[in-house]
Amino acid sequence: MPVAIPLRSRAVAAAAALSVFCGMVPTGAHAQGDKERAVARAKRSQAKAPARAQPAPLRDGQAEQRLMEVYRLTGEGRGREALAKAESLVRDYPHFQLAQLTLGDLLSARTRPLRQLGDVPAGQGDAPQPPTPTAAEVLAELRAESRQRTDALRIRPGARAIPAQFLELSSRSRHAIAVDASRSRLYLFQNTDQGLELIADYYASVGKLGIEKSLEGDQRTPLGVYFITSRLDPATLKDFYGAGALPINYPNPLDLSRGKTGSGIWLHGTPSEQFSRAPLSTDGCLALANPDLERILRTVEPRSTPVLIARQIQWVQPQAVLGERRQFENVLDAWRTAKSQGDVRRLMSFYAPGFQSYGKMQLADYAKSLEAETRALRGRPLHLKDRSLLRWTDASDTMVVTFGEVAEGARTGPVKRQYWMRKGQQWQIFFEGVIG
Repeated sequence: MPVAIPLRSRAVAAAAALSVFCGMVPTGAHAQGDKERAVARAKRSQAKAPARAQPAPLRDGQAEQRLMEVYRLTGEGRGREALAKAESLVRDYPHFQLAQLTLGDLLSARTRPLRQLGDVPAGQGDAPQPPTPTAAEVLAELRAESRQRTDALRIRPGARAIPAQFLELSSRSRHAIAVDASRSRLYLFQNTDQGLELIADYYASVGKLGIEKSLEGDQRTPLGVYFITSRLDPATLKDFYGAGALPINYPNPLDLSRGKTGSGIWLHGTPSEQFSRAPLSTDGCLALANPDLERILRTVEPRSTPVLIARQIQWVQPQAVLGERRQFENVLDAWRTAKSQGDVRRLMSFYAPGFQSYGKMQLADYAKSLEAETRALRGRPLHLKDRSLLRWTDASDTMVVTFGEVAEGARTGPVKRQYWMRKGQQWQIFFEGVIG
């Protein structure tokens, strides 16, 4: 369908925009079984390791930048320039529903004043009839998407600011992701010698019923500190997931300790006929426009990339977290010293009574493993290499700690992850396991 004919009437223009985006409403949910089969197909595909073609140039963020330029020109009263840029944007991204809506408004504005985004007339001459409830819902979703995009670009993090949860990130984690659900925004960081650097940010959709996932099928996005576990090839996925997918480790040990259920939480793209989704529209995953997800797919590393999902990110300067980091470093060093010295009684005091490891191993059984590890050290001190400290605070205070445990004189050792929880003034480990 043509998308930019300046001579069409206001009614036809508005109807065209409305028909375009109404035809692109995402269809029903995909079963968990589909995701499990997709993961299995991805593993088989990775095992074959086919030769890869040269990747196409990235276009992440361009569509949103161009839409914001249309908004700016419109706000400045430069309607003719805004219309030309909107027509160009829609030609390049015909499946960008919000751009289609904006174009329809700009065409309508040539003959009448507009009251709001998506100002569809009704009952006048050849104008369409009042929007159906479904169309009205889509209009509301597109207006919400527009607000989320403009607010996130208007209120920016300060220079060099980082999320308060990132106390320390190992150099082995070359990138990190933080999601601010209140702004429908995903932030991508590069871990440099000078600290975390924000290199890109994108609009992202979350669960239909919002955040704080707790149950299988509740259509909510989880909150917490997670890690990307794998990268799924789009060739193994349905078109619904777009450019690919990055699963995360929900439920993590903190979630499991709280009895949370569910699985299959991914960062994924959008269907080929749809550029982006409404702010609240997934079954719990994080959905991004395919050009934006492609940048992330090419950038991040599975297993070592943390994904923070917060209701609202608290941005701080890096020096603001130094005090908390040093306090916890003292606790972690005391644990390391007790283990190095073979002081089992002191070592066990760092573990919570409700501790569990993989396979729901209880503390009594895990204690035997700890005793064997301390005997094997034979008094050699332990070194904690490539340490990361990520803090999560909600009803409780949790620290997610990752490190390589290397004995004096050894070249390598296991990579471990611990989850600590603070009770009063005391930190205790409620999960510990080897991850590499």
